[in-house]
Amino acid sequence: MGVTLITASEASNPRPIWCVTPQNWREVAGGLPAPALSFAEATGFKAEPGALLVLPSADGAIAGVLFGCAEPPRDPLSFGKLATTLPAGDYLLERAPADPRLATLGLLLGAYRFTRYRARSRAAIRLVVPEGVDKAAVERTAEAVTLARDLVNTPANDLGPAEIEAAVRTLAARFGGGVRVTTGDDLLAANFPLIHAVGRASPRAPRLIDLSWGEPDAPKVTLVGKGVAFDTGGLDIKPASGMLLMKKDMGGAASAIGLAQMIMARKLPVRLRLIVPAVENAVGGAAFRPGDILASRKGLSVEIGNTDAEGRLILADALSLADEEAPELLIDFATLTGAARVALGPQLPPAYTPDDTLAADLARHALAEADPLWRMPLWQPYASMLDSPIADLNNAPSGGFAGSITAALFLQRFVERAGAWLHLDIYAWNPSNRPGRPEGGEAQTIRALDALLTERYAR
Repeated sequence: MGVTLITASEASNPRPIWCVTPQNWREVAGGLPAPALSFAEATGFKAEPGALLVLPSADGAIAGVLFGCAEPPRDPLSFGKLATTLPAGDYLLERAPADPRLATLGLLLGAYRFTRYRARSRAAIRLVVPEGVDKAAVERTAEAVTLARDLVNTPANDLGPAEIEAAVRTLAARFGGGVRVTTGDDLLAANFPLIHAVGRASPRAPRLIDLSWGEPDAPKVTLVGKGVAFDTGGLDIKPASGMLLMKKDMGGAASAIGLAQMIMARKLPVRLRLIVPAVENAVGGAAFRPGDILASRKGLSVEIGNTDAEGRLILADALSLADEEAPELLIDFATLTGAARVALGPQLPPAYTPDDTLAADLARHALAEADPLWRMPLWQPYASMLDSPIADLNNAPSGGFAGSITAALFLQRFVERAGAWLHLDIYAWNPSNRPGRPEGGEAQTIRALDALLTERYAR
């Protein structure tokens, strides 16, 4: 991280940051040192959202920083802009924004850089933790988001199914969890035929990764993440432009892994289970084909309408496994459909659940955490689009209508016993830089879910 949180006693002559709005600008200006105020007036500074001005002192040092804030806040993570623009040094919030916790988190998240292949120098910024902000909690969140971002940003040549397994094993070792992995042809013997079919054409063996943590008699919370390390589309191959970002097709797994870390680091009293079907959807002589009829763990037969709709296939087997023990809450994450992006764009993931209480609670936390999502309907009349004349289901309805909804309806067929189920069709990517959200891999919805789970289960 390029930003470190410190206590007031650790700070060395911290420079003040004033969060200024058109409403409070006169008051703030009246308290500035004369040289700083003269400089602000000479530059024509206006207290507009996102405006930034480093103020000089009489001796040429930094007297403080003016940062334009909106009232009410348009983007609670807007302080992330400071992570890439402030000079090195210690700072404190002299006049805090409306939500100093999210401002602090935004600064940490905005400092993220993916440095595995290219070193980048960054200004060493230290921020005095604002009063009332839980330093450990904010750092814990930033660490989990960083983990998920790093996984998504790693290209497929260095992150295949085996490396996804290694990430889960590292997490289990850190927090005392257990991991079971079923690999290659053993998937058939263990009754995971869809996971095997999707991954069998790749020289990198498909696998089902299953982590357990917590007391067996605690409330069961299960996370499932789509782990397609790279998606060529299979025999229904994608065009070159469609493959450029396919290293992020394991973004669902990355998000589930990030949320699992948050749960274990917070020591929530739950029985956590993390299930990741990890595959590479490759082209080869062993690839599954359009028109194939495949068995599933649940016993439903699936006609393959399109080999590029592979994510729902591996999730079907994983969800069936998760559902068998009837968890209290079952959540799956997947970079599942382009239709979701057409409907809601890259910043707003659709959320599907038949549970109205869960949907309302999640929406409330998404707003409070600036981690947006939008509930979409499990519109049952569209279930007929999944009909096949020769199998129980078709994985890719023709026509192109309601693609995200029909994908969710497909998955719903594999969930029966869970107390509540939530499906998240995430993008897991920032197409461009925004404050607190650098371009590249992103952990969408996990901060909102962390808040929801903490509310429900923390003692």
